[in-house]
Amino acid sequence: MAKKKGKPAEIEEEIIYISKSELKREAQEFHQLGAEIAKMGKKQRERLPLNDDLKAAMVVADKISNKSDAYRRHLNYIAKTLRTVENIDEINAIIDVMLNKNNQAEVLIKKIEQLRDDLIAQGDDLVNQTIEQHPAIDRQKLRQLIRNAAKEVKIEKPAKGYKELFQYLKESIMR
Repeated sequence: MAKKKGKPAEIEEEIIYISKSELKREAQEFHQLGAEIAKMGKKQRERLPLNDDLKAAMVVADKISNKSDAYRRHLNYIAKTLRTVENIDEINAIIDVMLNKNNQAEVLIKKIEQLRDDLIAQGDDLVNQTIEQHPAIDRQKLRQLIRNAAKEVKIEKPAKGYKELFQYLKESIMR
């Protein structure tokens, strides 16, 4: 076809067609995600960045979980609501960490255990570095816990102070 002079060529937008099978797979993924969220406890769900509609849907899901047909239909509604959520990637990432799919929590705990042992061995130099990296840690409490744990290690009986130091580091770092 010949182009007319004087008019710029129009840019044709490429239309992306999605197959019916792909749409079904996406719907199934949202359904599984919704079921996974509905199975979680209330405390775990509070950590997820869910919008108000999803929070209300989860309350209803808790109430009707023993009614199979109603629960199945409600999971379909949850999946439909999840399709409209903008922060779905963030929700998936938090669920992965919570369910320890990538062993991230386990790796972090190993690092905290190593930090505890290093703090007992090295003392104040590492305390300052740790506080710079994690400002939520209270310097005075950390030093006190290190002293108590070091005493236990010295008498070759790590117990209460050793565990308290680990718990304090875990709570402060994993916030």
